[in-house]
Amino acid sequence: VHLIPVNPVREDGLNPKSRKRIMPDLLTEPPAIDPVYEAHVYCNIPSIAERSMEGHAPHYFKLVSVQVLIRHGDRYPLYAIPKTKRPDIDCMLVPSRKPSHPQLEAFIKHMSKGSAAQMDGSLSSLPRYPSHSLCEMGELTQTGVVQHLRNGQQLREIYINKHKLLPSDWTAKQLYLETTGKSRTLQSALALLYTFLPDFDWKKITMRHQWSTIFCSGSCDCPMRNHYLEEEQRRQYSLRVKNNDLEKIYVDMAKIVGIPTRQLRASNPIDSLLCYFCHNVTFPCTKTGCIGMEHFKVIKRHQLEDERERQEKKLYFLYALLATHPFLNQTVNRLQRIAEGKKEEVFVLYSAHDVTLSPVLSALGVTEARFPRFAARLVFELWQDGKRPKEHFIRILYNGADITFQTSFCKDHYKRSSKPMCPLEKFVNFVKRDMFLIFNSTSYYDACRRRAL
Repeated sequence: VHLIPVNPVREDGLNPKSRKRIMPDLLTEPPAIDPVYEAHVYCNIPSIAERSMEGHAPHYFKLVSVQVLIRHGDRYPLYAIPKTKRPDIDCMLVPSRKPSHPQLEAFIKHMSKGSAAQMDGSLSSLPRYPSHSLCEMGELTQTGVVQHLRNGQQLREIYINKHKLLPSDWTAKQLYLETTGKSRTLQSALALLYTFLPDFDWKKITMRHQWSTIFCSGSCDCPMRNHYLEEEQRRQYSLRVKNNDLEKIYVDMAKIVGIPTRQLRASNPIDSLLCYFCHNVTFPCTKTGCIGMEHFKVIKRHQLEDERERQEKKLYFLYALLATHPFLNQTVNRLQRIAEGKKEEVFVLYSAHDVTLSPVLSALGVTEARFPRFAARLVFELWQDGKRPKEHFIRILYNGADITFQTSFCKDHYKRSSKPMCPLEKFVNFVKRDMFLIFNSTSYYDACRRRAL
C-alpha cells in the first residue's frame, strides 16, 4: 500500500491554508456595468439551478433536431504572470469536494474504460478527464467538469425525457460529435454527453477532430476574414493605448512583480487573475507588494469597454460573418436534410472555445449577448409544425435564454407571427445569401476576396 500525503480539504473545497475570500456575494444584477459582477457571471460557478427556455413550443409542435455549440468549462490559465507563484488549484476529480455533482463519481469510473470509442486522429491520445494534483496550463478543472455534467443533465431532462429526441436504443448515426484537439474541449464534450445520453455507450461514440477553432473545416481560405481580424486587432490596440487608468495599473503591477510593463502586458494577466477570482484564491503577492482587487477591476472594466466598442465599430462583425459562414452553412445544410425527413444526426454537439462562440453570436446579429462564459451553450432547435408537417421552424437559445428574435434575420418576424419561433427558410436565406450582402457579394468565395461596402 502506498500512502500518499495530501493536504486536508475543508468542506468548501479550499485548502485550510488560510485563503481570503475575494468573491463577494452578488444577488442582483447591478444597474451599471460592474466589472466584479461581470467576472462573477463569466466564472459561472455551479450553484443554484438555472431556469432555461430550451424545449418550449406550442403543444402541437414536434422537436426533430437539436444542435449544440459549447464553450469548454472552467480551466486553469493559459498564461502565467511572470515571477509569481501559480494559483494553487487541484485538477484531480474528487467527488466529495465542492463543486460536485451526483454523477461525478460514476463519470470518473466510466471515463477510465473508454477504449471502445472512435476518436479521430490525435483525439485518441488525449486524457478523458483531468487528473493532475496541480493543474497544467489550460487544463479543465473539477468546476469545468461539473458545469458540463449540469449542462448535460439539464438538456437531457428537456430533450430526452420530455421530447424523446433520442430513443433508448439510439445509434451512433443519430449523433454528430466534433471537438477541437484540446483536452479541455474533449473532456467538456464527454462530461455533457455522459449526463445527456439515455445511456453512455462507448461503442456508439464517434468523436471527430476539428483542427480550426472557427470550425471552418475545408473552407478556411478567406483573405478578407484575416484582413478584418487584423483591423479589429488594431482597433483593440488603439483603445488600450488611450486608456490612462489601464496604463497606470499595468505599470504598478509590473513594479510589484519586477518586470518591464510590456512583458507583463504580453503575459495577458487578466486570464490568470480570472482564475484566482473564479476559484476564490487570493491574488499573488511578492516582496514588493500584492496584486489586488483594484488592479483586477480596472483591467476587467477595460475588457468590458472593449467589447462594447467592438460591437459599435463593426470590424469584428465583418470578421465574424466570414469566420462563421462555413460553420453556419454546415448547420443549415443539416437542418434542411432533417426537415426533408432524414433521421441521422438529430443531436449534434460541437465542443469549442470563446473564439468560436463569440463570432457566431456576432454573425447572427445578437448584439446584447454577453461574452461567452465558461461552459456557455448555444442551441439551435428545429421544430416541425404538427398541423402543417412540411413547415419547419427554428429557435436559438444562449445559456437557456431564447434569443431567436434578437437575430438579424428574425428580429421583426415575431410582430407578425403568433408562433414563438422563426421559419427555417429565414435562417437558410440568411446563411446562403444575406450574409454576403454587406460585401456586395453573392457567395462566400467572392466575399472572402472583396471589401465590404
